[in-house]
Amino acid sequence: MAAAAVAVVRGGLLPQAGRLPTLQTVRHGSKAVTRHRRVMHFERQKLMAVTEYIPPKPAINPRCLPPPHSAPKEETGLIRLLRREIAAVFRDNRMIAVCQNVPLSAEDKLLLRHQLRRHEILTKVFPNQVLKPFLEQSKYQSLLPLFVGHNMLLVSQEPKVKEMVRILKSVPFLPLLGGCVDDTILSRQGFVNYSKLPSLALLQGQLVGGLALLTAQTHHLLQQQPVQATALLAQYVRQQRDGDSAASASGKPDPPGPVPDS
Repeated sequence: MAAAAVAVVRGGLLPQAGRLPTLQTVRHGSKAVTRHRRVMHFERQKLMAVTEYIPPKPAINPRCLPPPHSAPKEETGLIRLLRREIAAVFRDNRMIAVCQNVPLSAEDKLLLRHQLRRHEILTKVFPNQVLKPFLEQSKYQSLLPLFVGHNMLLVSQEPKVKEMVRILKSVPFLPLLGGCVDDTILSRQGFVNYSKLPSLALLQGQLVGGLALLTAQTHHLLQQQPVQATALLAQYVRQQRDGDSAASASGKPDPPGPVPDS
């Protein structure tokens, strides 16, 4: 009975299909804005402006004062290790080339290192804040202008310049900046000209051939005069022998020889 009454009431209160309710309740939120900053009163603004603290100007401009002394930074173990490694690299290698360390993919880096390692050329990367102080105190001060940004060193115990230039030509996006070979500072064009020189074995062969030719010519010149003198003496003896045989055949005595001066 109660359920039937509730259904009748709901049917009377709920809108039927196709009709709109005569009254709709809409809930409005609070229109009060409490998070905006309230404007300061005009009188208070004047009071705050009058009582604002103005610090006194210093007698000496701070830009004219010397900078404060900062305590020297203590070197870490990593910096000392890198410095020893850099000194060993410049001491034990005859060829040191400086290249710009451009971003390469992992595959390109692996391929480049493999091609260089086949000719006993190693790649080294050091931070400039450790490498530049070492160069300033060494005999390689002329290399300092090359170390701008990220750089990479190509080092080898023997000057493998021809092989290095040939490999770097196949990697055009890895520019060669310069370097040194046997304490001789070279530019990029200097490395290219050095790579066009003949090999050491060929130069040694040419030097030995030239020295052997000079020795043979000297030996020929030294033997020429004695051989000529021997030939003249042999001809003279033969002529004297022929004259003696002709005189004995005719029966006439030989003319007396010249009397030596006393």
